[in-house]
Amino acid sequence: MINYHPNQQLLLLHIKGELPLSMSLAISAHAELCDICHKSLSLLTKQQTIAVFSDKNITTGSTADIDMALLLEKMIDCTLDELDSTPSAPVDMGTIEVSVKGQSYTLPSAFRHQINAPWQGIGKISRLRLNTGEEKARASLLHIAANGEIPQHTHKGSELTLLLAGEFSDKFNSYKPGDFMLLDENHEHSPQTTTGCLCYTIVDAPLYFTKGFSKLLNPIGELLY
Repeated sequence: MINYHPNQQLLLLHIKGELPLSMSLAISAHAELCDICHKSLSLLTKQQTIAVFSDKNITTGSTADIDMALLLEKMIDCTLDELDSTPSAPVDMGTIEVSVKGQSYTLPSAFRHQINAPWQGIGKISRLRLNTGEEKARASLLHIAANGEIPQHTHKGSELTLLLAGEFSDKFNSYKPGDFMLLDENHEHSPQTTTGCLCYTIVDAPLYFTKGFSKLLNPIGELLY
């Protein structure tokens, strides 16, 4: 069961097209994995569409516009009824696949046009950069091999993690595919996995390592993130 979801404000901004590409990819991919958020996005789309037409009707006051808005609302209601009456089933994640460290993963279709770079990394940690055209945010696929971990760290900015496959845990909880987590400078953790995992991550500032040998990486953090 997916326990962590984007909040309603993020879903609404996604519907309005007001999120940067990196975050929009995260919402879309999560919705492919999460039936609850998929239906929430459908409902918000209906509400926003009706609101736009309602605003227009207030401005024009024409009978034709009112009739069109009512017709559109009825059509959207019928579509949502069909969604609600359809038995829940795993969402088709598309056909795009990536391979890393001898493991193959099928990705949500949201990433279909983003996978065009090689994997890089060291040890059990591998990263594939996604080009979202944003100046500060760094979007990546992050793979941690079995029995791997990321050294204990906090965040100079914010960090989003969407778990796509496998499992990992930290001092806060254990996470399963579809879980959507947002962390900031108030969170310090050391993610680790027993069986391995694949995540989609966004960071807008370097991590700050807080323990052991990894602290030596902090002076060059700008180059690493």
